Amino acid sequence: MEHFREIHIMYDVLVLGGGHAGIEAAYIASQFNLRVGIITMPGIALGSAPCNPSVGGVGKGQVVREIDALGGIMGLLADKAGIQFRTLNESKGFAVQSSRVQIDKDLYSREAELLIGSVPNIDIIRQKALRVTTNSAGIFEVYANALYSAKKLVVTVGTFLNGRLHTGSQQANGGRFGCDQSVGLNDLFSGVKTCSNRFKTGTPPRLNKNSIDYSVLEEQPSDPDVRNFHCMHLGFARMAKQISCYLAKTNQSTMDIIRTNRERSPMFNGQITAVGARYCPSIEDKAHRYPDKHIHHVFIEPEGIDLDTVYPSGISSSLPMDIQTKYVRSIQGLENAVIEVYGYAVEYDVVDTTFLGLTLEHKTIPGLYFAGQVNGTSGYEEAAGQGIVAGVNAALSSLGKEPLILSRHDSYIGVMIEDLTSNTRDEPYRLFTARSENRLYIREDNSLIRMWPYRTKMGLELPLDQYIANFVLSVEVLGSFCDETMIPESSIIMARLAGIEPTQQLSKRMSVAELLRQAWLNPITTLQEILLFYGLAIDYDLIRTVAISKKYDGYIKRSDDHLLKVRKLDGMKINWETISSSGNVSFECRQRIARIKPETFGQLKLIDGIRPATLAVVAAKAL
Repeated sequence: MEHFREIHIMYDVLVLGGGHAGIEAAYIASQFNLRVGIITMPGIALGSAPCNPSVGGVGKGQVVREIDALGGIMGLLADKAGIQFRTLNESKGFAVQSSRVQIDKDLYSREAELLIGSVPNIDIIRQKALRVTTNSAGIFEVYANALYSAKKLVVTVGTFLNGRLHTGSQQANGGRFGCDQSVGLNDLFSGVKTCSNRFKTGTPPRLNKNSIDYSVLEEQPSDPDVRNFHCMHLGFARMAKQISCYLAKTNQSTMDIIRTNRERSPMFNGQITAVGARYCPSIEDKAHRYPDKHIHHVFIEPEGIDLDTVYPSGISSSLPMDIQTKYVRSIQGLENAVIEVYGYAVEYDVVDTTFLGLTLEHKTIPGLYFAGQVNGTSGYEEAAGQGIVAGVNAALSSLGKEPLILSRHDSYIGVMIEDLTSNTRDEPYRLFTARSENRLYIREDNSLIRMWPYRTKMGLELPLDQYIANFVLSVEVLGSFCDETMIPESSIIMARLAGIEPTQQLSKRMSVAELLRQAWLNPITTLQEILLFYGLAIDYDLIRTVAISKKYDGYIKRSDDHLLKVRKLDGMKINWETISSSGNVSFECRQRIARIKPETFGQLKLIDGIRPATLAVVAAKAL
């Protein structure tokens, strides 16, 4: 440890890594008045966006709002740095609609630095961690340029563990372009197992925005009707200049260039052996997976208001530079594109998440938590969601309090963590609404309602807590108004609503809630009009939450009994040691159970290869 100096600082919670997982972990832990430190690589800004500069998306927008309601900062920062707002799946039902915000990546990091730097009990330590040990008292000791100790350690090192970059035959060590790699996990820790496979992620070339012909591209302006992420921000007040994104498309010439240079792709010539995300393929993957498809969308997304680069989402690549130039310039509108930074792939080590519990604490090393891409996930939102869970549980454990475990039945963060900890990963994990069995309930509009019970368990009394408490109470009051207020068939408002769709009949007396469930009526605008008719001025967020909740009431109530039984059984604690030694369970299942060490029946169900007979034996004993 030649760089080590005899300086020793003790923390309650120490976080390794200052990315999206790291800053969430540190910020939430600081709310418990604990001393918190973040050790982050020199030269890398907090909350940086090395890949797509956006926050939210399908399933991910729900996660950002859950983080916000739990006391996190991703939504707040995205609002401040947001330069284009959109709703994805807008043509579908409210349950699967998701907000997405294009961010100015430099502004996002500046706001993160300002926010984290303003918290008096958080220290930002810009050093490279070299080794982690534990002393005889179970205290973690992190060796960098100095010695930093902590009761609890949260590791959020992203793609930096043994990171290696590939562009064609060119290779370099690092977790991202222009950055050093972290030491390997085995060098950093002893006793922490990595996955047998390394994982891979990639990024497209960055283009000079002034070299693009936007006149032949399809413009996608910012949508003023998308609500900001942070619940305490004014709903639609933009804090940064709004600019458009643009849509381009590949063609046969583009794909032919890629296909004829297959042998020069590190992904196909054996240079890269790591596994990439199936749901976020590179352009090489698309070319060879779909040989008859030549048109793929390319979203031209600005990286910032004052930056000269744009991110062409959809053409991630590790091909040699000359091939990247050729295929980029074959796309209409990009014929004269200047590449400022070439695309590359990153191979990196990931933790075996079956050794983590539902709090993201390591099962054999108490006080050690892992969160973010090091856990094999992809995406800033997934990382931030894990960060807040690891951070709050590190804080609660430090204070000797009960852990906070989010259920998969009322949160996408809970879905993700149970998925991660129940099986070994054979590819990077990406969150989708389809991963939830209860997605009609896990929506963006009711995030405050869903997360409030978890936030109250933290025992905090901050302005956010008072805001959500008032919001929850107001939702109950407005919900009662909808259930109890009857609209006569002869009412003016009834006639007005009937006129929206002449083929529909409103010939009977209905409650407001019944009206909101009419398939041909927009529940939000309908409730707004009814409240206006009664002379009631109600906050838009309240109207939106109540209106959509009433819209889905019927669907949700029909499945409530089943979900209650499932939820009760899934949450049931089990003793994996007893089950794995039971003669009533097959040898194969016992092996899998001993490997994963499930804590609940719900986790047991998710383990690959567990037979229905095993589930029946465990459930019968429990019931």
